[in-house]
Amino acid sequence: MKIICIGRNYTAHIEELKNERPEDPVVFIKPDSAVLPKEQDFYIPEFSNDVHYEVEVLVKIKKVGKHIQQKFAHKYYDEIGLGIDFTARDLQSKLKEKGLPWEKAKGFDGAAVIGNWLPVNTFKDINAINFELQKNNEIVQKGNTSLMLWKIDELIAYVSQYFMLKKGDIIFTGTPSGVGKVEPNDYLTGAIEGKELFSLKIK
Repeated sequence: MKIICIGRNYTAHIEELKNERPEDPVVFIKPDSAVLPKEQDFYIPEFSNDVHYEVEVLVKIKKVGKHIQQKFAHKYYDEIGLGIDFTARDLQSKLKEKGLPWEKAKGFDGAAVIGNWLPVNTFKDINAINFELQKNNEIVQKGNTSLMLWKIDELIAYVSQYFMLKKGDIIFTGTPSGVGKVEPNDYLTGAIEGKELFSLKIK
């Protein structure tokens, strides 16, 4: 299983981090060891003093595909989920300044939270899904998939030009604005259309 992540897919998030708007989707990969085991707390790594939460809608691939046409992309998934792309922002900034890869800041152990899954047919329109992240019972991120620069089917078609998609692969589709730092004892919960799909404590 591989975790394919999309960066800079919401305009407001691009602006809050003062990044350039990309011409194509920004793609990076987290190793499977980045997945935070279910029911486990997230421990802030010793190498960072500025770990940020980034809530994202997830898509689970259900069959093998390569060079998938956008019009057929919907045939390759039937579950939508929610997760967190934890980012060591201080480390990422240093790496970006030097033009180096981000993996140490994005792919460390526990950096990928994967919540529960919902059938695609739960939604009237996957391109109009509301989702949110709460920190200590206050909403810190709110998004809607209608605001994506590249929608889910577009992402699947694009990514499959470069990486063969396999059953069980997960695509993190990007985060809206409102990312922020986590502190010990914070409590995070994520929901799609009001249905909680994950919760975790920060240690």
